[in-house]
Amino acid sequence: MAQRIVVLLFVIYRLITTVGLTVKSAELLQLGEDIGAQFSSDPSDIARASIDFGGLSQVEPMAVMQPSSTSDVVSVISSAYNSAQGFPVSARGHGHSINGQAAAPGGVVIDMSHSPAANGASKLVPVYSSTLGGHYVDVWGGELWIDVLNWTLENGGLAPRSWTDYLYLSVGGTLSNAGISGQAFHHGPQISNVYELDVVTGKGELVTCSEKENQELFYGVLGGLGQFGIITRARIALEHAPKRVRWIRVLYSDFTAFTRDQEHLISLHGSERFDYVEGFVITDESLINNWRSSFFSPRNPIKFSSLGFHGKVLYCLEVTKNYDDATAGTVDQEVEALLKELKFIPGTVFTTDLPYIDFLDRVHKAELKLRAKGLWEVPHPWLNLFVPASKIEDFDRGVFNNILDNSTSGPVLIYPMNKHKWDERSSAVTPDEDVFYLVAFLRSAVPDSTEPSQTLEYLIQQNERILEFCAGSGIKVKQYLPHYETQGEWARHFGPKWDRFVQLKSESDPKSILAVGQRIFEPSGAHSSLMMPLRESS
Repeated sequence: MAQRIVVLLFVIYRLITTVGLTVKSAELLQLGEDIGAQFSSDPSDIARASIDFGGLSQVEPMAVMQPSSTSDVVSVISSAYNSAQGFPVSARGHGHSINGQAAAPGGVVIDMSHSPAANGASKLVPVYSSTLGGHYVDVWGGELWIDVLNWTLENGGLAPRSWTDYLYLSVGGTLSNAGISGQAFHHGPQISNVYELDVVTGKGELVTCSEKENQELFYGVLGGLGQFGIITRARIALEHAPKRVRWIRVLYSDFTAFTRDQEHLISLHGSERFDYVEGFVITDESLINNWRSSFFSPRNPIKFSSLGFHGKVLYCLEVTKNYDDATAGTVDQEVEALLKELKFIPGTVFTTDLPYIDFLDRVHKAELKLRAKGLWEVPHPWLNLFVPASKIEDFDRGVFNNILDNSTSGPVLIYPMNKHKWDERSSAVTPDEDVFYLVAFLRSAVPDSTEPSQTLEYLIQQNERILEFCAGSGIKVKQYLPHYETQGEWARHFGPKWDRFVQLKSESDPKSILAVGQRIFEPSGAHSSLMMPLRESS
């Protein structure tokens, strides 16, 4: 008990001295009576919650809380809301945000990765619903998608329908953005594949919401960047999982042929289609065999020179065909028929075959290799854009063939999606065209690099040049995982959805205590001086 009181008094001290809040000691002491054992102000916990995968800023909370149940989340947010001025509260899953979006300067970070299941709660198994016409699973908002996949495969051979390329992300984190990968053209983003949510609002109220119940909050939270509440439970749609995957890559030198083929593939319906469509840009020889491209054998790397394309940009189309025992006999013919329709460079078909889970978890295997080399925990100045299909060739000429250089220090993804697979009632924002592309610059800054184009400052400046080019060329891009400095920029980002976004914020989080790291609304008691860019302080 004495140790708990010391921790709580230190928490109160940090609140008062760090952010100047007039927080009543009795309020936090009462909070401590309920969940004090889960509070931590240990320097190592604070340090871990102060940075994210982007490594671009350092933002200290005054405490980190590990919830043992949804009621703990309710208690923390209720305390913040009912205090004199409120203090920031944010949910942190795997900490994979890029620009400090999960930060709570001078407030409380709720470590959602601390799952109630870890405290002895039983893991939920898939359920069939005749009303929904399929299976679903209820999961804690902080669960990682890789764990959800393992549970559902082990219990009925089922799996979620829509994915992100990297599975070590939290359910609540991806649903607060959109959650996209090469399946999104067919199944839509992850936010189009969830039936129901439990959300703790900025008032500390636990609300169950769905398409039919508390609809405004449901669609607001999906893609809502954590502004309206913390997701503590999500009901995820499932399908029967295939056993294996035929994974194919083909190369293009003609960008028009490349995008025409991609858009053709995402227009197909039924079983006569690929199950996954992505692509990436190759601006130098190293990128074709980069960390994401373990597909190609290190013993037999692909060489530009062997293809006869020197100093040119190449484009790689990446597709898969799922199959199981019943369809194994026809997968070769189906793949061959689909490939015959495409205009790739002859002789550049590269194929492999692997279990479904190995394909979905492919990026993690590459991550382990980078960690072993000390190349994972470096700054990641990523830029993710949704580009209208009508402007993608202008983007190619101005960015891929101009602004980018031959040392991009990371993959550049490009693949199309169908807008009709996105529910316009959600908070997620996409271009106003039937087809749009994700273009993702997933670069890493190399510490102490002698190559200027791999430094953090250079890559940040290059991102700014890309955005400036789009603005100057009339390419109306939308940022995915957006990051803006002013509310005016946020208003332009949300466009027609902005007024509804503001209204829902005032109703669900009137003191603006949630997800202040997004910097959309002026937070209560949070000071921007605590947002310290690492590139200036290091």
